[in-house]
Amino acid sequence: MGWIFLLLAGALEVGFTTTLRLLIKTPSSIMLNAIFIVLIIASFTCLQQAVKTVPLGTGYAVWTGIGAVGTVIVGGLFFNESLPPLRIALIGLIIVGVVGLKLIEH
Repeated sequence: MGWIFLLLAGALEVGFTTTLRLLIKTPSSIMLNAIFIVLIIASFTCLQQAVKTVPLGTGYAVWTGIGAVGTVIVGGLFFNESLPPLRIALIGLIIVGVVGLKLIEH
């Protein structure tokens, strides 16, 4: 169950970083600010649940890895951020690291 919470926490992190990007254009949006805060709280709550059964270091690394990879993908798809081959390759290394952490878990 911990890994399910961890995946959800990572997805919610992508949500709050995406909302953060939207807030740059409309910082006074009460709705976006509320969504941002709810997503942060939900992400940290799921992370807290995850690390009850997943080692803390592994949980944190996977959470940030999912967030980083997901945010780069969202940036490229929705915000016209560049995705040159080297950047994609380096993101691939993060994915390999996250999968590796799952595979070596005891």
